[in-house]
Amino acid sequence: MIPVMFGVLFITFVLNYINPACPARGILGEQALPEAVEELRERMGLDDPFIVQFFSYVGRTVLGDAEQTRLGRSFQSRRPVWDEISDRFPTTFRLAAMGAMVAVVIGIPLGIISATKQYTIFDNIAQSIGLIGVSIPNFALGMMLILFFSVRLEVFPPSGFETPIQWIMPSLTIGMSSAAIVMRMTRSSMLEVIRQDYIRTARAKGQKESVIIFRHALKNALIPVITVVGLQFGFLLGGAAITETIFSIAGLGGFMINSIRSQDFPIVQGGVLLIAIIFSMVNLLVDILYAYVDPRIRSQYK
Repeated sequence: MIPVMFGVLFITFVLNYINPACPARGILGEQALPEAVEELRERMGLDDPFIVQFFSYVGRTVLGDAEQTRLGRSFQSRRPVWDEISDRFPTTFRLAAMGAMVAVVIGIPLGIISATKQYTIFDNIAQSIGLIGVSIPNFALGMMLILFFSVRLEVFPPSGFETPIQWIMPSLTIGMSSAAIVMRMTRSSMLEVIRQDYIRTARAKGQKESVIIFRHALKNALIPVITVVGLQFGFLLGGAAITETIFSIAGLGGFMINSIRSQDFPIVQGGVLLIAIIFSMVNLLVDILYAYVDPRIRSQYK
């Protein structure tokens, strides 16, 4: 994970460094005098060479600056970047976690049904649901849910993410495309497993079909599914900005978009770094889960 984090730090810093926009000009406004802009640039260290700015940023990120502020301070609010991010990240994390839960709850059962009932009407319905979920963009699905459930039926509130009833539509909006991907992967993996010899042997011994599917087939088909769920959680975490904007959710995604527009580079760098760390930790957790799901992997380390 250490090389990955260093690479994320470097790439994010380079992208902000080559941005032609001037943060000092963005802070002072377009009407500021050139002398004031130049003085602020010098005070912020923006005139230093690239290598000096980069290692200054790395040191500030790892050790904290002179004011013991990790990740620096926001150009706009002058608050520590960590405080700005930590106020909003729990909301984004909860939204991504609920979207992943929707993907698992909908995708895995549909994938199992589609694989065990191959070429039947159940398979066709499940695949149609998966195709619809992949095809509809999040912003279109979110607006349709608002129009139908909030405007016409008045069942769910159209915005916010504080109460459980407000969780439903954003979670469905962000989780449906992932549910379709999980369903397709579950179906493909299950079809490969249920054609194996040990499945036919279990059926020949008179095992119940439910035991064969859930105890023998599903456990052996879960490895690629776990991988996809872990990757989708990372994508949901990084792509929550659209859903947050549609439902007026005060999360990290929308805040980072506003920071990009206002050229608040420390916020952008801190947000990208935090999401990269969470993504890497999720991948680490997925690798560890392999050993618990598959005894063959676990036996290699005993």
